[in-house]
Amino acid sequence: MAFDAPAEEVWRGLVFYEQLEARPPTHLRLLLPVPVGTEGQVTAVGDCAKCVYERGHLVKRITRLENHGVYEFEVIKQALSLGGRLRLIGGRYTLRALPDGRTEVGVETRYESARWPRWFWRPLERLVCHWFHRYLLRVMRTAIESK
Repeated sequence: MAFDAPAEEVWRGLVFYEQLEARPPTHLRLLLPVPVGTEGQVTAVGDCAKCVYERGHLVKRITRLENHGVYEFEVIKQALSLGGRLRLIGGRYTLRALPDGRTEVGVETRYESARWPRWFWRPLERLVCHWFHRYLLRVMRTAIESK
C-alpha cells in the first residue's frame, strides 16, 4: 500500500497490530484475537514487547532493523489461541521510497498451521491474512498521513 508520506515519517509511524487505537472491524474480531495493547520497547534489535490480547498474549522480539527499509520480528512466546491450530512465527514491514515522495509499505505475517487438509485451509488462511494486512495498513496510513 502506498502512503502519502516520505519513508522517514512512515518508519516513525510503524506499529504492531496490538498498538492500533482503532478497534478491528467485526469480521476480524470474529476471526482473530482482539488486541488490547503492548508492554515494552521495540526500537533496537533484540528488544522484546509483550503483545496483549483479550484472551492471551504474544512476545515479539525485533530481529532486523534497516533504517527506513526493513522492520522484522519473531514471535518467541505464544500464549494465545489462533484458530486452535495456528502458531505465529513472525512478521516484517518493508518500506520502499517512491519517486513521487510517497512510500510503499509491505507487511508479511509468518505462521505455521496444523490444520488439515492443507489444500482446503491454506486459501482461507491467506484470505484472513490479507484482510488483516489491509486493515493494519489502512489504519497506519490514516494515522501517518493525518500528522
